[in-house]
Amino acid sequence: MSRNPALEAVLTAYRECGDARLLGSAFDLAGDDSDRRKVIDEALAAETIGDEVREKMARASLDMGDMKAAVELSGDRPELLAVRTEAMIGMGQLAEAEARYLKLVAENPLLESPDVAKLIEEAKESAAPELGSNVIGFASAARGIRSGARQADDDAKAARTMFGETASPLRFDDVGGLDEVKKQITRRIVTPFKKPSLFAKYRRKAGGGVLLFGPPGCGKTLLARATAGECEARFVNVPVVDVVDKYLGEAERKLAAIFADARRDTPTVLFFDELEALAGSRSGIAHQSQVSLVSTFLAEMDGFADNNEGVLILAATNMPWGVDAAFRRPGRFDRVQFVPPPDRAARARILEIHMAGRPIDPKVDANAIAGVTAGFSGADLVNLVNTAVDLAIEESLASGTEHPVSPEHFAEAQREVRPTTLEWLTTARNYAKYSNSGGQYDDVAAFLKANGL
Repeated sequence: MSRNPALEAVLTAYRECGDARLLGSAFDLAGDDSDRRKVIDEALAAETIGDEVREKMARASLDMGDMKAAVELSGDRPELLAVRTEAMIGMGQLAEAEARYLKLVAENPLLESPDVAKLIEEAKESAAPELGSNVIGFASAARGIRSGARQADDDAKAARTMFGETASPLRFDDVGGLDEVKKQITRRIVTPFKKPSLFAKYRRKAGGGVLLFGPPGCGKTLLARATAGECEARFVNVPVVDVVDKYLGEAERKLAAIFADARRDTPTVLFFDELEALAGSRSGIAHQSQVSLVSTFLAEMDGFADNNEGVLILAATNMPWGVDAAFRRPGRFDRVQFVPPPDRAARARILEIHMAGRPIDPKVDANAIAGVTAGFSGADLVNLVNTAVDLAIEESLASGTEHPVSPEHFAEAQREVRPTTLEWLTTARNYAKYSNSGGQYDDVAAFLKANGL
């Protein structure tokens, strides 16, 4: 007698009428791998089965190690491309899996998938143990480093050791507000990184430079890290203080090494904070070494535009008017994005993010607090939450009883914490009014007008 009479009854009904929908019901009744294999065998022999059932069975076959069944069930369906690729790799058909994936992407760039590409690269790395863990690094180095430039190669390796690299865990969902900025970054940066073949058909390169500017504490660095996370790219944070050097020529050599390292291992996001310290206007620089550093930076960015794809330069500054105008021409920082102080909805979201997981009184209303914190930057709001928490801790210590963070604590914190964006906005207003040649501060002017400033 069958251990699963309900399953047998459904299979018997299927064999009698041939209704493929019954295979889905039978698969749902399968209690173990033996039952699943029985249903999958019926599905493989069937002329047609539903897409949803096919997908479930293909994934189940992969999980059970039946690679042949996974390949047959996946067929050429785009949604099962990853399943078929993994199954083919499991059958030892790595070269065929890669060739098939590249052929499909060439025919239809919309099928391009970073997950499938990563799966293939990891399989190639595992299949070449004699090259060690550097096989991918060797390939990318061969693409990016000029032959015979041994010293430059050594400098690039040293740069990686000095500045490090991280795969950013942040995503745009971790950044409160700034929806319009995220939209622009997604359209101009993230999508080209994820779908390079599609953009190649339109002769549109992935890479280049984006400059974020705005008041301090409004999320420019956070946006840069989230952009790297969305691109699933290597993120290299370049502290300006570690580039500038008192010895003549050293700063230029370090900068060239950072760019060389980025070229050899893509995709990479280079992030320069406080850009004005490295790219200040040459008309206002007295020392020749600083002029030389700016010229080196410009030359390296031109190298990106001409010879490199998959490398993105993100920079942030509180003083866009202090950055040399040559950086804003197409091919360099041709995309300049204003990062304004958060609006009310964004302030509420930021408050919610930073109040999460803390003992907060249910009476605390993030939206109400957002309504009375106009002009606060994201950093100001974090400071506000932390100050309110400190007041609650202080009260708890004084009374010997734990007190949640209450509306009263936030009210008192608001008397201590003041917005830090007003001074910047005052300065920016003058530039938007009197030095807005080429419309570079139009976004600032629109923001000031919309907020009655």
